[in-house]
Amino acid sequence: MAPMTSAPGVDATADAASVPFLRAPFHRRTWSEYGYLWLALLLAPFGLAYAVATVSLGAGLAVTVVGLFVVGALVLGGRGWAATYRAMASSLLGTPVPAPAPYARPRGFWRRLGASLADAAGWRALLFLGVTFPLTLVAFVVSTTLLATGLGATTHWAWSRWLPLQQAADGTLHRGAQLGTDWFVDTPPRQAALAAAGVLVLLAWPWVTHLFAQLFRVLTRTLLGPTRASLRVAELHASRAGAVEGAEARLRRIERDLHDGTQARLVAVAMQLGEAREQLAGGGDPALAAELLGTAHTSTKEALTELREIARGIHPPALDSGLAVALETLAARAPLPVAVDTAGLGDDDLSPAVEAIAYFTVAELLTNAAKHSGATGASVLAARRDTALVLQVRDDGRGGAVVSRPDGAGRRTGLAGLVERVRSVDGTLDLVSPAGGPTVVTVTLPTSTRQ
Repeated sequence: MAPMTSAPGVDATADAASVPFLRAPFHRRTWSEYGYLWLALLLAPFGLAYAVATVSLGAGLAVTVVGLFVVGALVLGGRGWAATYRAMASSLLGTPVPAPAPYARPRGFWRRLGASLADAAGWRALLFLGVTFPLTLVAFVVSTTLLATGLGATTHWAWSRWLPLQQAADGTLHRGAQLGTDWFVDTPPRQAALAAAGVLVLLAWPWVTHLFAQLFRVLTRTLLGPTRASLRVAELHASRAGAVEGAEARLRRIERDLHDGTQARLVAVAMQLGEAREQLAGGGDPALAAELLGTAHTSTKEALTELREIARGIHPPALDSGLAVALETLAARAPLPVAVDTAGLGDDDLSPAVEAIAYFTVAELLTNAAKHSGATGASVLAARRDTALVLQVRDDGRGGAVVSRPDGAGRRTGLAGLVERVRSVDGTLDLVSPAGGPTVVTVTLPTSTRQ
């Protein structure tokens, strides 16, 4: 599978150490984060007003049904605010945050009202607007104050000559910044000391800004992104869809094999038996009848072989003796030499569904290795790890295997189909296949579908 890459733009999610300390005030990340604070400051009052209006209207209009629809619309409008802040985080903070599951509008008056009022994504967005208002004010004021102070102190020597004269307690006049009661920055040593202090403040400014930006990143991911439960639901929907599509594809394949292969062969057997019966009943050529019967007998045995292959594709008989025996049998029938290690399986108390998925996954991986990788040998390791079954298939082929995306018709084929099959029981599939090989596929499955 291809590694995930970050969105183009500012690499602001990198560690602080990735930005050189002395170059931090001039780094693009620093100014992007500072720009985020400016934009957040412009939006914060309106966002807070929206959140407060939603809550206050909800309290005031709770006794009216029509008013509750208004409140529900405002809650759903929080999703728009969330989308705005996610776009800001992606473009200015370099932190892409996926959107939560879209709002599903149910049928029915009361169900629609309840769904809008109870929209978790909308309420979390409103909470974000309320929480980030004081944070935005503090972050902007502190960051801007540090920047202005650093720039002013560093350049004080250049513009202090235009400051008005100030009289000290001893009656002397001074032109420069006043620090304390009678201490003025109007001599070269003091100007140099103030400039040095300004440089230190400017060097500290990017890291203070980055700290506030990190807080915004955390809040954006926590409150404006999908929750763990929603991600789990989406994953279950996807795995269920994959399992249903896979089951439908297998049923279609079985029907095609029966229709195009076994059924056609049995029809031919019936015709051959009919011709032989006509030959024998009508006093025809006994040799021809015997030849027809022999052909029919051969075709019947071939049909039985095809039926056994189809039945093995539905549920391999070797699985009745456990996964270890089934993998040994599979290795013996593989088109290339396969070494099997099942010593780590222990007591083979796996659920039937997990055993079947494990068997067919290993079978397809070995078939892929023989057909596509040019491998001369493979190995299969099966072991228990606490409450998980770990399968590792390794071949010495040319490598370069990838998990392809669904084809144009939306079908998942090859390794992508295996990923969906494994995910249907909350399993994982990891692929390591560098160019030149070897290819190592590690599949982790739960020992039971009820975990």
